[in-house]
Formats: sequence, C-alpha cells, structure tokens
Amino acid sequence: MVKLPQIIMLLGSGELGKEFIIAAQRLGNRTIAVDRYPDAPAMQVADESEVISMLDGDALEAIVQKHQPDIIVPEIEAIRTEKLAEFERRGIKVIPTAKATNYTMNRDRIRELAATQLGLRTARYGYATTLEETIAVCQKIGFPNVIKPVMSSSGKGQSIVTDPTEIERAWDEAIAGSRGDTQKVIIEEFINFEIEITLLTIKQWKGPTLFCDPIGHRQERGDYQESWQPAALSKSQIEQAQMIATKLTDSLGGAGIFGVEFFVTSDEVIFSELSPRPHDTGMVTLISQNLNEFELHLRAILDLPIPAIEQFGPSASAVILAREHSNSIIFDGVDDALGDTDVDLRLFGKPDSRPYRRMGVALAKGDSIQEARLKATKAANLVKIVRH
Repeated sequence: MVKLPQIIMLLGSGELGKEFIIAAQRLGNRTIAVDRYPDAPAMQVADESEVISMLDGDALEAIVQKHQPDIIVPEIEAIRTEKLAEFERRGIKVIPTAKATNYTMNRDRIRELAATQLGLRTARYGYATTLEETIAVCQKIGFPNVIKPVMSSSGKGQSIVTDPTEIERAWDEAIAGSRGDTQKVIIEEFINFEIEITLLTIKQWKGPTLFCDPIGHRQERGDYQESWQPAALSKSQIEQAQMIATKLTDSLGGAGIFGVEFFVTSDEVIFSELSPRPHDTGMVTLISQNLNEFELHLRAILDLPIPAIEQFGPSASAVILAREHSNSIIFDGVDDALGDTDVDLRLFGKPDSRPYRRMGVALAKGDSIQEARLKATKAANLVKIVRH
C-alpha cells in the first residue's frame, strides 16, 4: 500500500524538473525545488524552493534538515554525491540510488562500468586533465573524434575534432562547459552512425523493467535540437538496445527512468551515455504517450503501477532557442505557432536568456515522422524571443 503525500526534494530545477514537479503535485505530493539560481523553472510550480550550490555539502545538509524529505530526486550532475550516500544511510530514499547517482554524474564512471565491468560495446575512449594529455589521447584514438567534459548537462562543452589544429579550441570549450569542480575531459572515437537514439528505460522497485518506444534525435553543438518517436529501428536493433539498457540499469539498481543513449549503425547498437532521470529528448513524450517520461519517473519512484505505456503514433519535438543575452524577455508568435492541428508548446519560464539557451519546446503529431518533425520545427521557428 503506497501512502501519499510524500515530501520530494528535487536537486536541479530546470525544464525537466518543472514537468516532474507538476507530475508529483498532480498526485498530491509536497515538493521542494532546489537550484543554484532563483526563479528556476521548477521553482515556479513547487511548494517551496531553495537556492544553494549543490556542490556545497553543508548547504545540502542544511536544507535536508530543514525540509526532512522522504525522497531526494537529483536532476543535474553538479551535486556533492557523497552527501547523497550519507542521506541514504539515514533512511532518505535517493533516486535511483546514491550509488547510481555517483556513477552516472560523471561520464568516466558510467563508461568504465559499461566497457570494463559489463563488457559492452562503446566507442574507443580516453581521458585527459590537461591540453597536452588531450593532444596525446587524440593522436592515439585518431580523427575525427569527440571531446566532452566528463561532467556536463545537455551536451554542453562537446566538440567534434577533425584534425589536430582543432584540439585546443575543443579543450577550451569542454572546460568552459564542464559542471562541478573537475577539470577532466573524455575523448571518444567518432562513430559514423545512421541514427542516434534514446531508449527510455523504466526500472521498478519490484516489477519488470519497462521501455518506451525508441526516440530518435538530432544534435548541434552537442545539444539536442529535435527528437521524434518512434525511431525507425528493426526488431533486432530494439532488442539489442533493450538488452544493453537492462544490463546497465540492473547493475545500477534502484528505481526510476533512465535515458540510455545509443549510436545505431547498419550492423551495431553501440552504448553512448546514460542519464538516471528524464531525458531532454524525451520531452516528445509530452505529446506522444499516455504516460509521459515524468509521470513514468514518478510512478516508478513511488512504486505505483504502470499497467501499459501507449504510444500515440508519429510525434516530434523541436527546441526553441534564445539568440542573445537578456534578463527581460517575452515570446512573440505563440498564436501563430499554435495555429496548426496537433501542435503544442512548452515555454519554460527561464528568467534570462543567452545564445543557444533552450527556452521552450514545440511538440507535434503527424501522419508520419517526417510530417511531425516538419510541424514541430515550423512551430518552434514561429516563436520569437525578444527583449522586453
């Protein structure tokens, strides 16, 4: 018997956290949204909010003592994860677990788990903590390759390097895009994939592991620009992805939704990355499924039934990006964007903008994936972000 309400503390309060808070409140839970800046999207809908650096263990301790949460749900990478293990020992449920959060907050740990401990196929990779080490690893792996921070969010600091002259720029971008207090990058073999997908994997406390239909996505600057569901994969490719995702999430344990990313080639399904929480590409599920990824995350966390996941047919999302710096913005063209059938918007309510910052997303359904993508992209392009 599941008793509600629960007190849920969300660490990280962006647009994904906002949708999760909404889902939690619809089932009567009490929510506290935490982030490093005030008026973050999830704070606008939560019962209470706190502004702290989540890398500050003492600050984390203080707000946990103040609010006494039943459940802590990390939504970003930059968290003092050893404090989460301490909270878990004291009886607070950490999602998916403190161990899993610690593993997945850094690309190096999850990559070592996949490649070394579980023997899964990944891109060839190496690590570096200086520009000189980065140059050496790039030469070993070869070109093109991809340089990323080991800790970042939404693809920040990621670059494709095609020759040695681009290494220093990529190193600088990776360090600038890094979250947390580490100066470490991962250099990966560039995979010439046919499609890049996210497999939303729902791990339950007691029930079987469940999957959403695979989501295709396209990135620029290491950040997702559009996603669509269902991605065109063969039955064999889907089974391979589900097998790999099950191995990874079984190893990590706990409960909740995992965004497991793969490169799919003509003959391989290759593990790329894993996030132990709702995934930005999964925002398409706000229009494509009977239970979106945030509702699925909540149900798994609270040990509530998930009788069936129904996919409604070809669906897509496209991001709405800012083009300039401003601390006072308005959205223009919303009426035009919503003029088409089966189109919806989510405007995140971020308090300021900067170039390429994700400020909203357009959602669409169509008779085909191509039509859904075109409708979502058209709607996103009709929304203009202007200074107020």
